[in-house]
Amino acid sequence: MQQAQIDQLANLPLPTRLQAMEVLWESFTKGAADVVPAWHQEVLSQRLARLDAGLEKVIPWAKAKQNLRQMTGMQAT
Repeated sequence: MQQAQIDQLANLPLPTRLQAMEVLWESFTKGAADVVPAWHQEVLSQRLARLDAGLEKVIPWAKAKQNLRQMTGMQAT
């Protein structure tokens, strides 16, 4: 990707950039196990242990996105 294309993305409206970020994130999750560094895997393991022990509050991802959109004043697209 060329710098001009990156600049164009950076200048898109925030809702469009968020949507692009979600698309990119989805693409990262395919095959993510192949690229997770050891230190990050350790953090994930610790968080999963806290989750299994009932020490973490859990909400559905859709609700988390809704909360974030409300906090930033963004509407779902």
